[in-house]
Amino acid sequence: MTKAVRFLSLADAIGECVRDGDTVAMEGFTHLIPFAAGHEVIRQGKRSLTLVRMTPDLIYDQLIGMGCARKLIFSWGGNPGVGSLHRLRDAVENGWPNPLEIEEHSHAGVAAAYAAGAAGLPLAVLRGYVGTDLPRVNSNIRFIDDPFTGERLAAIPSLRPDVSVIHAQRADRAGNVLLEGIVGVQKEAVLAAKRAVVTVEEIVPDLRPPSPNSVVLPRWTIDAIVEAPGGAKPSYAHGYYKRDNAFYAAWDAISRDRSTFLDWMRTHVLERGSESHAVQI
Repeated sequence: MTKAVRFLSLADAIGECVRDGDTVAMEGFTHLIPFAAGHEVIRQGKRSLTLVRMTPDLIYDQLIGMGCARKLIFSWGGNPGVGSLHRLRDAVENGWPNPLEIEEHSHAGVAAAYAAGAAGLPLAVLRGYVGTDLPRVNSNIRFIDDPFTGERLAAIPSLRPDVSVIHAQRADRAGNVLLEGIVGVQKEAVLAAKRAVVTVEEIVPDLRPPSPNSVVLPRWTIDAIVEAPGGAKPSYAHGYYKRDNAFYAAWDAISRDRSTFLDWMRTHVLERGSESHAVQI
């Protein structure tokens, strides 16, 4: 059955599509990171989420620090260009505010797992992990023999999120979505998911001819579209605004201390309405 995409408010889209206990993927590589949607998940107090992201950075630090997560599936975690994610470290090392289970993969592994999920396959097979320590700490990395050549290959479970959330530049009034610039695994994450929420900078009558490095997600892949200008800040949106590098630098000090972190989240996220999409220091 073809999905019927709907244009919703951010609060309604998150309220209807993200449920306690879900596996939630929020993707966007260096830009188009869905901060506004992540903040709405925090405001609505979603709990026991398994968070999936190729490169968990500030928005996942915030989700973890606010007690939304029970598990993280990822391939790299940090504050890009700055250092550690202190709320992630506190959860793993000290169980604050909740213990956090982690499942670490390579970038290639996560990308392959999304692609396998999008194809409806139970597992992804790739050349990788051989000679690394990841199989020692991740029981979901196993090895199989190619039945045709005998080559030893890695196998990992496919990723099939309950809901994937991404940010994009534009959607047309029919519900098709355009992503431009650096395109990571957003397409695969959406196609692999049971439900998909897309926040966009603007809704336009129709999509202009896309650039060579762009992706159009057809309406049948999406459940809810939200017009959320600035919804990727402090990351950037190609063609709309630049990355707020000062925010990333400042986050290191804000997130080191639990009380400072909670005070900042209370002022800049919890006490702001869901229509205030761009959060800045």
